[in-house]
Amino acid sequence: MEKVSFKHMKDGTKEDYLLLDKHEKKFIKNTGERILKFMKSLNSTLEGYQISRLEHSLQTATRALNDKAEDEMIVAALLHDIGDELSPLNHSEYAAAVLKPYVSEKTHWIVGKHGIFQMYYYAHHIGGNKNEREKYKGHKYYKATLDFCENWDQKSFDPSFKSLTLKDFEPYVKKIFSRRSFIPDGYDGFIRRWLERRFIYY
Repeated sequence: MEKVSFKHMKDGTKEDYLLLDKHEKKFIKNTGERILKFMKSLNSTLEGYQISRLEHSLQTATRALNDKAEDEMIVAALLHDIGDELSPLNHSEYAAAVLKPYVSEKTHWIVGKHGIFQMYYYAHHIGGNKNEREKYKGHKYYKATLDFCENWDQKSFDPSFKSLTLKDFEPYVKKIFSRRSFIPDGYDGFIRRWLERRFIYY
């Protein structure tokens, strides 16, 4: 396999970085496949619940699909707890970071804040503040996050619920993670052109 010439990044040549750019584009293109593979590991995580974290994710996504949510929101519902395995103390932010290049500001915000909004259902039982979410009252995505938690997330711990399989959601995941990434406002000129070139997959 062809490899770069440098041991320190500052010594890299144009040819080195063009080579890495080529490989990284291919690697990025397969992000959806790797996410689906990782999701399978959630089948044996976090004891105490009646269902696995994978099943919870499938239930949440199935409810979103049944409610005719947009494709990116269905994927967000599926992946909203993907951070539980590696980053349990800030799993919402972890999931939001994974999704950020591929989803709207609204979807990113909902996923990033859902953990705080979910506290409404349990925090008062363990000495916390169930109304922590109220600090976001008035935010343009406040109601949408309430709805995400109430209608899909908090009720998806039901062992009798008939959820779709992970395979059913593969087309949605591959679609979202293979489209042009969202480039945040504020990136202009060379940086915007570089990002556009780097993240065009089709």
